Amino acid sequence: MIVLNEFYIGGDWQAPDSSQTMPILTPSTGAQVGQVTLGNAQDVDRAVAAAQAAFVSYSMTTKDTRLALLHRLAEVMQTRMEDLAQAITTEMGAPITMSREVQAASGLGHLEAFIATLEAHQEEEVLTNGDIVSHEPIGVCGLITPWNWPINQIALKVIPALAAGCTCVLKPSEHTPLSARLFAEMIHEAGFPPGVFNLVFGDGPSVGAALSRHKDVAMMSFTGSTRAGSAVSRDAAETIKRVALELGGKSPNVIFADADLEARVTEGVRECFDNTGQSCNAPTRMLVERSVYDRALDIARSAAAAQAVGDPHQEGDHIGPLFDQLQYDRVQRMIQIGMDEGTPLLIGGLGRPEDLPAELAQGWFARPTIFFDVTPEMTLWREEIFGPVLVMTPFDTEAEAIALANDTDYGLDAYISTGDEARALRMARALRAGGIHINGRATDYGSPFGGFKQSGNGREGGRFGLEDFLEVKVRPPFSA
Repeated sequence: MIVLNEFYIGGDWQAPDSSQTMPILTPSTGAQVGQVTLGNAQDVDRAVAAAQAAFVSYSMTTKDTRLALLHRLAEVMQTRMEDLAQAITTEMGAPITMSREVQAASGLGHLEAFIATLEAHQEEEVLTNGDIVSHEPIGVCGLITPWNWPINQIALKVIPALAAGCTCVLKPSEHTPLSARLFAEMIHEAGFPPGVFNLVFGDGPSVGAALSRHKDVAMMSFTGSTRAGSAVSRDAAETIKRVALELGGKSPNVIFADADLEARVTEGVRECFDNTGQSCNAPTRMLVERSVYDRALDIARSAAAAQAVGDPHQEGDHIGPLFDQLQYDRVQRMIQIGMDEGTPLLIGGLGRPEDLPAELAQGWFARPTIFFDVTPEMTLWREEIFGPVLVMTPFDTEAEAIALANDTDYGLDAYISTGDEARALRMARALRAGGIHINGRATDYGSPFGGFKQSGNGREGGRFGLEDFLEVKVRPPFSA
């Protein structure tokens, strides 16, 4: 059994002040595979003190020095990719092929993109009035990351903080500590100075709140639920911290009759189910032009029926289990609510897939499910489910499609499929979302990721992600 009973503070692995522990469970069977010690406010105080001490010198390093460290980190990470993939599959249930090709690979992809961003970054600029603006590191940063994309979100927060010259304290999800421990080992091997990066395991009400309230933390960057993001903002308000939030989503997927219907509907179903539906930007509301709606339902039913569900430790393009019992119970409850409200069920429903092998019978596997003729007053339209559940509805006009797509408290991503370029551009302009996908194409590493409305207020990735960790200082030109 894996035992994680140390925190990375001040460049060394240290025993925690806290003695509270929790089990590490693997989603495919529900079995305990390890144990992690959870920190407390005293552990946070030690980590912040180490980061604050390191900031004095690290904030004054040159861009070339930081680039050399990031390049070295990329070399180290390249050698640990299989370790990362195996850890992610074990702790959160992503199928191993996905863990290798997407989950673990995202850490390296974001790292390389931030290296390119830092290389192009101008630390000073001269304004038209002659004054000089410098972009300087904001200070000690508290970083809180979720379980559904563990290394992806760690990279999107830690890397730009270090690139900017900040120091940081990371609180990863207590449910996915294995990949976070590996990342800390990589930071250490890459040679970052002691105290620049610190890692404290813990839950939100203890470690997360202590970080958010800490007077010596200049910025909080949080990814997770809208409810928890609101709590971080409240905790941070008393000390006037900068707060960057990447939160939930209920992303629309608008498909017009002139799109490649077979490809776009099939792709939309698969993307909704990808990562077992546990992605904040998943296209969970499919809006289809009425003239092809019945055909789209047939295509979607076939795509869902073909979606394999199985052992995450086996290679393949199947989806794995939900993350834990609470998540499984929530998805089952939301499916039941849909049925109770009379929402028509196209395929799937309650319970586990029928063909699971006996050894996976206790795993948190859900049936890929699609509801149709869903309307905005229904619960399934409004609430983020975070499971393999898609809702579909028809529309008649472009204006109606825009109104339906925007009828949500969220605004993370939006998906558009059409053969008309002018319409695609009109839709992209009209949809209230931070990221737009067109005809199956998304944006790449180095582009900003984040949302409107209750999906958050920060941007992660590339230049915009780096700027979140920078302060602006202005001075006149020198004259004797």
